Amino acid sequence: MKKKILIFLLAILFSCSKKSDSKEWIYPFSDKYSSYWRAYNGDRLPKKWKITDNLLTFDTEFKLENKYTKGSDIIFSKEEFHNFELYLEWKLPKGGNSGIFYHLKEGFEEISEIAPEYQLLDDDGWEELNNATLSSWQKAGADYAMYSPDSKIKVLNPSGEWNSSKIIFTEKLVEHWLNGQKILSFVPWSEDWHERKKIGKWKESKVYGKFKKGYIGLQDHNSSISFRNMKIRKL
Repeated sequence: MKKKILIFLLAILFSCSKKSDSKEWIYPFSDKYSSYWRAYNGDRLPKKWKITDNLLTFDTEFKLENKYTKGSDIIFSKEEFHNFELYLEWKLPKGGNSGIFYHLKEGFEEISEIAPEYQLLDDDGWEELNNATLSSWQKAGADYAMYSPDSKIKVLNPSGEWNSSKIIFTEKLVEHWLNGQKILSFVPWSEDWHERKKIGKWKESKVYGKFKKGYIGLQDHNSSISFRNMKIRKL
């Protein structure tokens, strides 16, 4: 009888430990996980991307928006995520542009038409160099082409300085954070979400936001960028 009780208690302990492990932080730039980064629809990390000492860098010649060419976007291929919390720090040159994608699936031509994007941008530098004005849904911290950050509380550090970003995703609520401030939130797949999709940039896309689980991706948008201190966990 005592043996059966002991086995039962060990089973519970193992189950609890396994459940806890599944929600532990993963550090994608660490030596343990860095080999899981590869090109979207590819099998290896493109040459311009490098991971050294927990720092991911992308080095390329800067191009203005009217000279944009499709880049070499990358994904963290270890596993797909549904509900999650993600944190990282990033630094762009003047006018730099990039993004964080999630719920990303492979096999498509254009990532942005599939997956939601947390926009990474040097807002002021981009407008100056491109001689153009950004819409609020294009600016740093936005859920690109869907939800705009709150400009009253948003603090964006200038080009050449580090910024921190956090995404908390659940089916009940999504939060975007920038430099320690929550700058927007929305309910995914809500009536409001579907209305914005129907009248906005993604109205012609049949797959944008369709997937509820997928890879995390980072964008090559024709400018260099550095990332550090990335961590992610399931919720």
